[in-house]
Amino acid sequence: MRLRIYVTLKPGVLDPQGKAIEHALAGLGFQGVAGARVGKLIELDVTDGTADADVEAMCRQLLANTVIENYRIERA
Repeated sequence: MRLRIYVTLKPGVLDPQGKAIEHALAGLGFQGVAGARVGKLIELDVTDGTADADVEAMCRQLLANTVIENYRIERA
């Protein structure tokens, strides 16, 4: 089974990469871009019997820093 885990910064957490993208796009002449945020996509192939609790534990313990990041799991 394929899992996709999307990791994004929580609202209010400074995103320097997002700000760099905003400035770079403005420098290239693209106007009206604001609020760029950068996240991560992690794809995992796991056995069909992998428990939801195990996937949640993977996210909390390694894949996301839950102090400053949120995560969302999609099963493909």
